[in-house]
Amino acid sequence: MKTLVCLLSGILLSLSVFAGDAPAFVEKPITNELFEQIRSGGFVLYMRHGNTDNSRADRFPAVDLSDCSTQRLLSDAGRQLMRDIGRHLRSAKLPLNRVLVSPMCRTRESAQLAIGDQFEISEPLMYSANMTSAQKQPRIAALKKLLAEPVKPGGNTLIIAHAPNLDDLIGFFVKPEGTIVVFRQTGAAGYEYAASIHPADWAELLK
Repeated sequence: MKTLVCLLSGILLSLSVFAGDAPAFVEKPITNELFEQIRSGGFVLYMRHGNTDNSRADRFPAVDLSDCSTQRLLSDAGRQLMRDIGRHLRSAKLPLNRVLVSPMCRTRESAQLAIGDQFEISEPLMYSANMTSAQKQPRIAALKKLLAEPVKPGGNTLIIAHAPNLDDLIGFFVKPEGTIVVFRQTGAAGYEYAASIHPADWAELLK
């Protein structure tokens, strides 16, 4: 009986591998040691924008990037979250050499509330959830490039964008809003996931 069970388990495992099933993404909590390393620079930080008003959806496919009335916007809670995270970033003295932001209104407002007006709009970071698989491919490739692009010494690169885009790339749908996903620039791809900083983590990190 044990032999039969082992045989069936082996067959199921083989079928899973043959089907191309990737292992489930495992989130890692931030550690104080890693946080101190980030303070010295050399990382890419991918932050999801603040909470949004879900009573209004993006006017897909007629979203106008110059007209915020065609888009889902930050809620009051989302705006306060971004102000709080901006305050935490300043208190932690995390050095930012470059800030790249999705062109959507909710990401641009998140950036303005958190770090001010010193950021670059990056069209490849455009919200990908409503796109076809073919439309997503160049954005996945662009995000790979951004995560692997060398970070200037002494600082970090901050990306403010969307949960679906990172999910498309590494299978991680970032939750909750305002979470920062930390990437080291190592590994075969030129980057690797290191940890996540949730909004609730800041109180402990800043002690």
